Amino acid sequence: MAINWYPGHIAKAERELKEKLSLVDVVVEIIDARLPLSSKYIGVEKLIGSKPHIIVMNKSDLADNIESKKWNDFLNKNAKVLLTSANSNKDISNIISAVIEAGKDTIAKLTAKGLLPRPVRVMIIGLPNVGKSSIINKLIGKKKAKTGAKAGITRQQQWVRINPRVELLDTPGIIPMKLENQDAAYKLAMVNSVGEATYDIIEVARVLVDLLKVKYPNEIRNYYNLQDDIELTIENIGKSRNLLIMGGEVDINRAAALVLSDFRHGKIGKFTLDTLFTK
Repeated sequence: MAINWYPGHIAKAERELKEKLSLVDVVVEIIDARLPLSSKYIGVEKLIGSKPHIIVMNKSDLADNIESKKWNDFLNKNAKVLLTSANSNKDISNIISAVIEAGKDTIAKLTAKGLLPRPVRVMIIGLPNVGKSSIINKLIGKKKAKTGAKAGITRQQQWVRINPRVELLDTPGIIPMKLENQDAAYKLAMVNSVGEATYDIIEVARVLVDLLKVKYPNEIRNYYNLQDDIELTIENIGKSRNLLIMGGEVDINRAAALVLSDFRHGKIGKFTLDTLFTK
């Protein structure tokens, strides 16, 4: 079943993003460390042009540490890369320092023209539910940007002074116009970055289990107490958690919801779903 999702308010936000890029000096792109490729905005490099580009691999506390290092090294070829969990003040201070460093040439050019120095102007972009608003809240020290568990909840734009040296333009999460890559679309559904009404949770949970049993078979078997001679399926996971309905049948909807919730909260393990293929 194909997943297609592009809400009107996000389409509008993308148009506004293009208009307001001319106002900023630095672009910070937040991605989900579990999906370093699938959660990146397609065509971001073309969109931002020559502006300094910082990639924040957020939710790194939920991702495979070894895989995160590989992706960090790969993405660092074209942009400054930081790993964060949005729960560490040190992580947030690292973002601020990176923004100041990335914008120093722009500020130097202004002062060379005889203008007074001003704060570095930064825009934060990212797909829904990658933790963008949580990071913004940490940056400004109070909950000024609305957050929530539903994809696409951040909708308004506003300037926020982070400190005397950095000024932030808050923007809504953005998403590609068409989720033509269904592999990426399913992975985004797994981390709750697309609207729940656009996908079948049973189908997404099945794909997730199939992916984990290839990449992390021991972790998922151990968490659900499934021996090697028991097939890794949603049904068997439901049985292991006694999610049954009348007649002893597995409540497949509850089992699927459980697997997705366990994965999203890092209960099963620390996983990276995108695979990096290098020559």
